[in-house]
Amino acid sequence: AEVTEKLEEVIMVWIKQIRQVLVESEQMRREAGDSGPSAELEHWKTRMSSFNSLLDEIKSTRVKKIISILQAARSKTLKQWKELDGNITIAANEAKDNMRYLYTLDKFFGPLAKASPVTMMEHVPSLMNTVCMIYCTSPYYNTSERMTSLLLKITNQMINTCKTYLCEG
Repeated sequence: AEVTEKLEEVIMVWIKQIRQVLVESEQMRREAGDSGPSAELEHWKTRMSSFNSLLDEIKSTRVKKIISILQAARSKTLKQWKELDGNITIAANEAKDNMRYLYTLDKFFGPLAKASPVTMMEHVPSLMNTVCMIYCTSPYYNTSERMTSLLLKITNQMINTCKTYLCEG
């Protein structure tokens, strides 16, 4: 009983820490007002890395042993643990999926950033078709919030490219 109690205390600390990570991951991002679409890709890369590390830790032998002991003791803390484990898995899957879809846009980021406005406009129809494909097929990225963020960053990049072109010309 004493061992179980100590392990439950450990689990409760982990639960609190994991909840904090999940809450922070859902908070509004602070980004430069003129950030481009590459910032969106970097955000999801970082998020995927964080959640994959967390998943690796949860699946470690040490954690599995503690969970097994608490299962044998029929600990009530496991209900919260299983719920958080599921939430982390969902967050990791979302980040991985969003990265995969955003990588389909990666080929447009160079032309958007480095081309002249005329050349840049040649890429816009294909870019918009790809954005539409992401919206129609992604299980996570098809919300107005996600699309607005992405389209805002694409627009920012186009504006920055035009400003650079005008200043150099």
